[in-house]
Amino acid sequence: MIEKGLYYATNEFAQMIRSVGGAWNDSKHRPIVCLIRSKEDDRIYWAIPMGKLNHRDEAQQNRLNFYLSLPERDIRSCYYHVGRTTTRSIFFISDAIPITDKYIERPHTGADDKPFVIKNPKLASELERKLFRILSVENSKKNHFRQHITDVKLHLLYELQNT
Repeated sequence: MIEKGLYYATNEFAQMIRSVGGAWNDSKHRPIVCLIRSKEDDRIYWAIPMGKLNHRDEAQQNRLNFYLSLPERDIRSCYYHVGRTTTRSIFFISDAIPITDKYIERPHTGADDKPFVIKNPKLASELERKLFRILSVENSKKNHFRQHITDVKLHLLYELQNT
C-alpha cells in the first residue's frame, strides 16, 4: 500500500471486523483511503472509508451538514469530511479502521488507470487532523466506535506476529 492511496478492501476484511465484535456495513464496496502507517507496526495503515457526496439524499445531506458545522472543539466535527478525489467525496472518519495488505483487494484507479493517491496537501492534512482526534478518543475509550478499532488493531497485530 501507498500512504494516501485509495483501495478496496476484501470481503474477508468485513468478516474479520464482525468476528471481533465490530460493525462494518459497506454493502456498496466503496474505496478506503489508507492515510498513514501505524506507529505500532508499519505494516498497518489507518484507513478511512469514503463515498460519493452526490449519492446522499436530503436527509443524509442535512445530517452531514449538522456534523460539519459543529465547532472544531466538538469531537463530532471530526466524524466526516468532504473533499475532492476523483469526484466530490465524503470521508467517514469516525469509521476509521486499521488494515493490512492481507485485506486489500485492489487499488482504486483514476481516469488514467493508475492507482489514485491523494496529492492535495490541504485535504490530506485535514483528514490526518480529524483521524488523530478520533484515534485519541479511541485510545481513551477502547472500542468506542462501532467498528471496534482497538479489537481490530489487536487482531491485526496478532496476525502479523504469527505469520
